[in-house]
Amino acid sequence: MKKALALALAAVMTFSLAACGGSASSAPASSGDSSSAAETPASSVTLKLGFSTNEEDPRALGAKQFKEEVESKTNGAVTVQLYPSGQLGGDADLINSIALDSGTVDIIITDASNFATYEPKMGISALPFQFSDFDEAWAFMDSDVEAAAEEGLLSQNMRVLAHYCNGFRCVTNSKGPIETPDDMKGLLIRTPENPVIMATMTALGANPQPLSFSELYQALQQKTYDAQENPIPVIYNNNLYEVQEYLSVTNHIYSGMCFTIAESSWNKLSADQQAIVEAAAKASADYDRQLNKEQTESLVASLEEKGMKINNPDLAPFAEATTSVLTDNASTYGDLLDQLNSWKAER
Repeated sequence: MKKALALALAAVMTFSLAACGGSASSAPASSGDSSSAAETPASSVTLKLGFSTNEEDPRALGAKQFKEEVESKTNGAVTVQLYPSGQLGGDADLINSIALDSGTVDIIITDASNFATYEPKMGISALPFQFSDFDEAWAFMDSDVEAAAEEGLLSQNMRVLAHYCNGFRCVTNSKGPIETPDDMKGLLIRTPENPVIMATMTALGANPQPLSFSELYQALQQKTYDAQENPIPVIYNNNLYEVQEYLSVTNHIYSGMCFTIAESSWNKLSADQQAIVEAAAKASADYDRQLNKEQTESLVASLEEKGMKINNPDLAPFAEATTSVLTDNASTYGDLLDQLNSWKAER
């Protein structure tokens, strides 16, 4: 009799737990799709992706493609949240956040040479007047020479998955056309917190002062700075033509970008998820590159229509004036500089 009562009591308790959802082992209700239980991940990962430019910029459009592909191919197990316009900080802040593993951001898209404050060899891709066109610059960014520079980032919680393109950097200002390096003398020019770009501007006679990109428009509008330097798509897509009158197509530095994930965030992904994320990063980089090339070719006329005065100076004097950026910093790059020269000679 006692045994029968105990069994009855156990049955009542089991029913109560099931009705209240109290059993840790109870199965989820069926959605009517017999395969859904197998496809639903046990846990999900959210990746915060930050960059400094607005949602019209090619890197934003590439990031949007990346988000869509990752979320689709992981069946929602990995979601990507986009934070454009420096919402999570400027380029230097984003790099610092990953290096410190602060959890503020998981993925960033920023100039390769911006990492030179952590790994000096990362400036190798931004040495002035090294690449003649997009195809050569892209090939270098995907080369073993660039990969060797990036090796030093892994120990600092940074894993580069792909290389976006930001185009060739040009000078805009509010004073007058830049026809020779002499026209650069004394210009207070905004640069990113980037030692290679700053050294290049100094060699040309300008006075570089770092400033977060998110603060740039207002600084130019208020005449706090005379000038800035950025690729043509950045100038157009971020409306810098509204606060700068002159564009000089100097193409002084190629701005290759690193699509970089925090190593700690990478390790939260399964092997299958890692493969999907890496493939999506590379596919979105191809898309971003084509957008940049197309916009660089088409937006000069658009900037002229917006009222900018555009000139194309002879670049030989500019290249000659910046040779010191290579020679003065040769020890920073070691044999990578020789590898770069060999790589160019073999093309």
